[in-house]
Amino acid sequence: MTEFKVPELGENVAGGDVTRVMVNIGDTIARDQPVLELETDKATIEVPSSVAGVVKDIRVKKGEKIKVGAVVLTVDDASGNGASAAKADAPAAANAPEPEKKGEPDKAAERKAVEAERKPVEADLQVGQSKVLPMPQRQAPEPPSAAIAPVRAERSGTPAPASPSVRRLAREIGVDVNEVQGSGPGGRISQDDVKEHARRILSSVPGAGGVSAPGSAAGRASRALPDFQKWGEVERQPWSNIRRVTAEHLSYAWGTIPHVTQFDKADITALEELRKKFKDQVTKAGGNLTVTAMLVRIVATAVKKFPQFNASIDPERGELVYKKYVNVGVAVDTDRGLLVPVIRNADQKNIQEISIEINQLAAKARERKLTIDEMSGGGISISNLGGIGGTAFTPIVNWPEVAILGVSRGAMEPVWKAAAGSFEPRLMLPLSLSYDHRVIDGADGMRFMKWLVETIEQPFLLSLIG
Repeated sequence: MTEFKVPELGENVAGGDVTRVMVNIGDTIARDQPVLELETDKATIEVPSSVAGVVKDIRVKKGEKIKVGAVVLTVDDASGNGASAAKADAPAAANAPEPEKKGEPDKAAERKAVEAERKPVEADLQVGQSKVLPMPQRQAPEPPSAAIAPVRAERSGTPAPASPSVRRLAREIGVDVNEVQGSGPGGRISQDDVKEHARRILSSVPGAGGVSAPGSAAGRASRALPDFQKWGEVERQPWSNIRRVTAEHLSYAWGTIPHVTQFDKADITALEELRKKFKDQVTKAGGNLTVTAMLVRIVATAVKKFPQFNASIDPERGELVYKKYVNVGVAVDTDRGLLVPVIRNADQKNIQEISIEINQLAAKARERKLTIDEMSGGGISISNLGGIGGTAFTPIVNWPEVAILGVSRGAMEPVWKAAAGSFEPRLMLPLSLSYDHRVIDGADGMRFMKWLVETIEQPFLLSLIG
């Protein structure tokens, strides 16, 4: 009998909710065959089996929360792979000075993890990644207190039993992983252990108020809700992983980033005529020629001219990280919440290629087939609410990015034309640019917006940029 366990699902993904079990007892499964559908913090994914054989037992069911390493099912490995694996492990066990302890970390992996701690942390986060809010000492000018920064001198020479993703989480929130008490086998440290350790430290700091609950303002204590049933009937529904983590991520971004939003309007009368002219051509190629697709290409060129809009802050090293690649995130509204797939190397693609890719990614988002990789690596984002309505809004910057462009519904407005000496009806598109004021000054924000508007209003320039 061979067990199949939940494998590593990606950076900072500890597990998820079982949305579908795709096999039954008695089924014969092959390696790499999808056997489980999980809704993680970032996406719904199909988990392929690493074993083959006849399913004898299924240990999970729909609606359960499971973590990486949990047993999903057992199979009767008719090919004898289970026995082969046991034989392969036998020499190692024979040479070991003592029986292998379950959960003991692999020394080579730990050495790599320790080496990784010396490298810069490149945050690669989209909406949907779970984070603990930053520790107060990050922003305090005085040296951290003993409660927040325990002395590290008393430390054994053995690295803490934690995976690289757990170590990275600890670094990002200012926790010494060597001081975290692990709850797993052999003292293995999980992400939940790191978060709980951070909560205990934060709760011991006077006035800290504890870690913010999902959706609460960063740095504020959560308050108990009143008993709404005193005034009438209520219904309670659990948050989905994506909705919960989106709330945590946006709360973190709003509490960390000093937001500034600038507003402007672009005359898209000529752009709309161009869009209608080539719409059918793009549709035949498998895309949907929208204003969003055109804006992705324009924004991709803009950040090459204004590189501070394609940067991220590394507070631990006191540096700005300027990305040489141009990846643009596009917010997609789904029945499970907001997802942000990323158009990679958008500066190297023409508008038709971008239109096709957005169409495909949006469809995958609504069908719950987006992968974590397809939502990672964004440098700047676009959120278009024009299909719903509105005249302006303040989009929240998608940390660790430093800027996001909001788009509202275009409308016909009278515009004064000095040359003609009269008002003319023009189709005007409202734009809302939010940015991190620590990186981008108001003047830079206005120059960026002005460049966008001028490019949008001159469709001929689109042919020059791809």
